[in-house]
Amino acid sequence: ESYENGKRDAVTELLPSLDDFDRIMANADKADEAWVEGVKLVYRKFTDELKKLGLAEIEADGKFDPNLHNAVMHVEDESFGEGEIVDVFEKGYKKNKKVIRFAMVKTAN
Repeated sequence: ESYENGKRDAVTELLPSLDDFDRIMANADKADEAWVEGVKLVYRKFTDELKKLGLAEIEADGKFDPNLHNAVMHVEDESFGEGEIVDVFEKGYKKNKKVIRFAMVKTAN
């Protein structure tokens, strides 16, 4: 029951962003600069709500760490050091100190 209560609390925290996305999508056919700014505002609000729940993005702009990153591609490029992350295909996240999704990256050999 504690687990279900936790999920319910998390979903409740996200509902304001879902409401904002519903309003945005209702006006998608009228896309202009104001619409784009609205989407950016909702994105910031959504990510702030996730941070309040303890979600943190895993840094992926340095050296490859198998505890945080999943290297799905390698490239030979002398402008990067050995094992340096060249590109991020999918962001990784952790909640508190536990990895909940590894960052999917391309590394240099």
